[in-house]
Amino acid sequence: MSPIGPAIQEARVSSATDPWGRVDEDGTVYVRTSDGERVVGSWQAGAPEEALAYFKRKYDALATEIGLLEQRVRTTDLQPAQAQHSIARLREAVGEAHAVGDLDALARRLDGLTERVGRRREEVKAQREQHRHEAREIKERIVAEAERIAVEETHWKNGGERLRQLVEEWKAADRIDRPTETALWKRLSSARNAFTKRRKVYFATLDDQREEARREKERLVAEAEAMQESTDWGETAAAYRDLMRRWKLAGRAARDAEEDLWARFKGAQDTFFQARSAAFAERDAEFRGNAEEKEKILVEAERLLPIRDVRQARQALRAIQERWEAAGMVPRDQRDRLEGRLRKVEEAVRTAEESEWRRTNPEARARAEATVNQLRSSIEQLEKRLDKARTAGRDKDVKDAEEALGARRAWLEEAERTLAEFS
Repeated sequence: MSPIGPAIQEARVSSATDPWGRVDEDGTVYVRTSDGERVVGSWQAGAPEEALAYFKRKYDALATEIGLLEQRVRTTDLQPAQAQHSIARLREAVGEAHAVGDLDALARRLDGLTERVGRRREEVKAQREQHRHEAREIKERIVAEAERIAVEETHWKNGGERLRQLVEEWKAADRIDRPTETALWKRLSSARNAFTKRRKVYFATLDDQREEARREKERLVAEAEAMQESTDWGETAAAYRDLMRRWKLAGRAARDAEEDLWARFKGAQDTFFQARSAAFAERDAEFRGNAEEKEKILVEAERLLPIRDVRQARQALRAIQERWEAAGMVPRDQRDRLEGRLRKVEEAVRTAEESEWRRTNPEARARAEATVNQLRSSIEQLEKRLDKARTAGRDKDVKDAEEALGARRAWLEEAERTLAEFS
């Protein structure tokens, strides 16, 4: 062999090397990794530099695919399971890649992606748990309100409509674990059935004699008053709830008897529940649902203002007051505010009633007319007295007459305004 031959061959091999790979004299292509060299292919069709360029392009394609996956993970809501599947596929591709380049760097990028996806999986899991927790709270609130309606609501149309709304709210809420979902749905269905049954009973017994209702409510009042001093909070509260249920099922007595019995019944309840509230202040949270219901009632009550039709306003207010009482107690820190808003409406209706009574009272009108006529006559006499005093030059009498006239004219103006209210 010519001495020039080995030199040429050595130059050929050295020119076909790269920091991450090489091509040996028989065309075998190697890639360098942290685990050493491994064969990635064979090249017989051209110069070794072309072989390295070809296998570098395959490396670049892998790097580009990893870069695209990194971008998707970083900028989109790609599901962790899907991302992990893509990472596993690319990791296998890198491990078996027929390519020349920093394959260890690609593996490290995939490690970083795995960590990022792992964090994302934990975030998604936490979000899912949070959504389930929120959905459970929503559905428990829905069930609690439905059960309250099933036991307490006496406005049948509103109660039925609200139950239908609660079912729609249930459907719109996210699903939770199957056992809890099933148990809550059974309670919701039971509440709806209980409400429907109670409504049927009410209308079936609507024609019962009011006297029987009075006798039943007297018995209920006696029971309520007998245990108003009880400190057995749990059983007594349950007993009062049962009394309230029986009270609603008993129907209405005559108006006077109903108001008196209700005042006594409510007084007994208030005595007990106020004592219980003092002893168990932390249970105010139980009454928040009642406060929300009363907020809704107040919105309806405040629509009555300003008063235009006194009779219609009184009838509407009476129904609102019944629903208000039926809504139950509220947290102490909200009670004064809610009661104050209702009192403003009640005072406005009462003021309108008093104004209407004064305006239509013939005796009061007659008194107002008499007062006006009397003042006019008095003013006329004083004016004559003033003229005589001026003519006679009696300054003191003039002054006295002018002062008396000023006072009576002010009285007349007020009396005429009062009379005008009867017009």
